Parts: sequence; C-alpha cells; structure tokens
Amino acid sequence: MQEIYSSPFFSITLCIVTYMVGLWIHSRLRSPLVNPLLIAIVLTIAVILGLNIPLKSFYKGGDMITLFLGPATAALAISIYSQMKLLKKNLLPILIGTFTGSLFSVVSIYFLCRWFKLDDVMTASLLPKSVTTPIAMGVSQSLGGIVPVTIIAVVLTGLLGAIFSPLLVKLFRLKDPVVIGLAIGTSSHALGTSKAVEMGEIQGAVSGIAIGLAGLFTVIITLFFQG
Repeated sequence: MQEIYSSPFFSITLCIVTYMVGLWIHSRLRSPLVNPLLIAIVLTIAVILGLNIPLKSFYKGGDMITLFLGPATAALAISIYSQMKLLKKNLLPILIGTFTGSLFSVVSIYFLCRWFKLDDVMTASLLPKSVTTPIAMGVSQSLGGIVPVTIIAVVLTGLLGAIFSPLLVKLFRLKDPVVIGLAIGTSSHALGTSKAVEMGEIQGAVSGIAIGLAGLFTVIITLFFQG
C-alpha cells in the first residue's frame, strides 16, 4: 500500500474524486453553505488521517495540482478583457474600493492580533490573509511571519468568502454587479472569485481585477508594518 500512497497519481486522484463528491453534494443540496471545495478538503484530510498517509507522499501529487493555481488565476483575464469598457468606466471606484478594502483588512487584523495578544510573528503571518496565496506568502516572508500559517489563513478566508458571499449579497440587498465583484475579489481572492464568476460575468471580471489590485495595495500597506 505504501507504494500506492507514494505515487503522485494517488494524491491527484484523491483530490479530483473528493472534489467531484463535493460537487455532487452541492448539486443535491443547492446551498452556498455546502461548498464543494470545503467538502473536498474535509474528505481529503479524513482519508489522509484514516489511512495514515505521510504528508510527504501526498505532496508528490498535491504540489502538481498547486502548479495550476497560477494559470487558473491568469485565466480570469478572459472575463476581464471582455468587460474592459465597463472596467474603464468604473476605474476610479474600483481603485478606491480596492484600496479601502485592503487597508481595512490589514488594519483590522493588526488590531485584532493586538487585542488577543498575539506575538509579532503570528501577526505578520495573518496580515496578508485576504490576498492570493503567492503574494501572501511573499508578504509573510518579508514581515518575518510563518508561511504555513499564512497559507491556512488565506485558504480559510477564501472559503468563507465563497460560502458566505451569496448570503451577504442577499442580506445587504446588493444589486450592482461591480460592487458585488469588487467586494468579493478584494476580501476573498481567487476562491471567492470562483463564486463571483458563478454570479455573473461582470461580477467575475471585477472580482478578478480586484485580486491583483488588492495584492498590490496590500504589499504597499504592509511596508509600514516592517521593522
């Protein structure tokens, strides 16, 4: 069995199968609370723990899947290009909204960490939680944070955005697709954007561009927290 677990195809198959199960459950229940990715994560962890699979063995295939994160994010450029006129028309609100959201994210996390008396290392690890993983890892490293903690925070933030964004849109009665996409992309990066794409092409395009802008603004804002 160890030879099977050590094969990268096992990890890849496990991830694909658990996600397909998540999609099936989501299609049956039709609830934003039943997120396919969350289900896949829970099932994958259960299999790893249940079969006592070493993480080094799982990473052989898991790292190959991670390679697709960049291309998947870059693919959002298609929807952005198709909505270029709308984006140019709303350029100033998008810039201001993304900067404000990024600033609030970083500052709120900083003060919450101080409130709960977390040390500087943990604070640095959590500050970039709302930007896409590659940028968050770089920011965390530059601030002296713990990268694995940062990755966990980023994933949880994205999952919460994907799960609760439809509910919050209904709760606050948001109608403007630009506002919806901007809020989702700024606060919950690519995972949230996957839900924005489901809501509509405009929401997905604005959310996609908000990912890049939020990453840029977060890098600039966190410069004031160094040293």
